[in-house]
Amino acid sequence: MQDEPRPDELIKSVADFLREQIVPQISGHAAFKLRVGINALDLVTRQLALSGESDAEEHASLKALLGHDGSLFNLNAELADRIASGAVDLSTPGVKDHLWRTTLAKLAVDQPNYASYRREMQGSESKEAASS
Repeated sequence: MQDEPRPDELIKSVADFLREQIVPQISGHAAFKLRVGINALDLVTRQLALSGESDAEEHASLKALLGHDGSLFNLNAELADRIASGAVDLSTPGVKDHLWRTTLAKLAVDQPNYASYRREMQGSESKEAASS
């Protein structure tokens, strides 16, 4: 049984309340600091909502690339070490795709309004619709 509301819903509610009810009443540097706090709450909301699935996909991709299991942290460190040593590069099968998908997943959490990310996602949606 799941408790409701979920943590991401609670944090979003607080951020929405601050944005809609408090921001209009504050100005100057205090308003700026409040917006920074709201942005942090929005980021945590996205992390809670999206990171589990994207971490699982990244973990599966790393296991396939490296040929063994381990923690997400350790597999990422190993891939980074292999790239740094030159043992792996963008011509290694699967590496470019893994890095691209991982980057897009991280941007979905960190910077979902980043113009290049939005263009890429719109392009992906158009390609998926055309292939259906």
